[in-house]
Amino acid sequence: MAENAASLGQFDFAGDDHVVPFQVEGLDVRGRAVQLGPLLDAILARHDYPTPVARLLAEAIVLTVLLGTSLKFEGKFTVQTKGDGPVDLLVADFSTPENVRAYARFNEEALAKAVAEGRTEPEQLLGKGVLAFTIDQGRFSQPYQGIVALDGASLEEIAGTYFRQSEQIPTRVRLGAAELFDRDENGKPRHRWRAGGLIAQFLPEAPERMRQPDLHGGDGDTGGRDHAEDDAWAEARSLVETIDADELTDPQVGTERLLYRLFHERGVRVYEPKAVYDRCSCSRDKLKGVLKGFSAEEIEASQENGEIAVTCEFCSTTYRFEVSEIEVA
Repeated sequence: MAENAASLGQFDFAGDDHVVPFQVEGLDVRGRAVQLGPLLDAILARHDYPTPVARLLAEAIVLTVLLGTSLKFEGKFTVQTKGDGPVDLLVADFSTPENVRAYARFNEEALAKAVAEGRTEPEQLLGKGVLAFTIDQGRFSQPYQGIVALDGASLEEIAGTYFRQSEQIPTRVRLGAAELFDRDENGKPRHRWRAGGLIAQFLPEAPERMRQPDLHGGDGDTGGRDHAEDDAWAEARSLVETIDADELTDPQVGTERLLYRLFHERGVRVYEPKAVYDRCSCSRDKLKGVLKGFSAEEIEASQENGEIAVTCEFCSTTYRFEVSEIEVA
């Protein structure tokens, strides 16, 4: 945690697209919160996703930003879902220190049928599959990946299950996304996307205080609960659970103000915000390097009229290459 801590009001509010680290000393809680506006709107508008897909991807982006900005080293953090539902793939990644990109893949026919039948809950759109968190520190280290089943009603619930099972740190995640319909400065109707989220973690000095009650084993489990939840964490978790989804996305309720509403009685402290940006890592040189690895047969199959066109799935930028640029000598 940064040393230049400040109380609410000691510096300007962070605004959109800035992650705000915070600490609640009275509850031994640390975390981060964010509201995404222009960054999110640009990513979603670029692909013109249907509303159910855009909402899911928005929450995945928030989750990625909240977790990715915690990295203390140069690298990339990726959140990815793979399932058998109409939205079979969500990918969002954060490249330190500040770059975000994301895209979704879906089956148009299956999605239209699901919407017509009213099956638009996250678990119905994603289907059965996995949520994966990947940390990649570059070519000199092995990527680390944590995986949890898509077994929950929402991405925030699934992420909570991951932290419970894998990290062993009491953690509560809140995510929200919303569409805004208003008018621009010229009075013309305008549609925008916003999203917000918060992650709170219980990090007391005494590790034994982090013990959590055992998970219920399902039908037939009559065993007792070995560990009672720490009172401080129980209070913090209860406070976080009072957040209304609209508060996470409301442009009139800034991130610092939301944190103050939640924790002011316990002395919340906010730290210098970290800006995040809609920036893709693709480049002509990178794609050219990939194409140079193609065989002569693959180059022939990919070209049209002596040219190969490659479109980045993340940012939709199309790069065009003359076959002569990449042909094997």
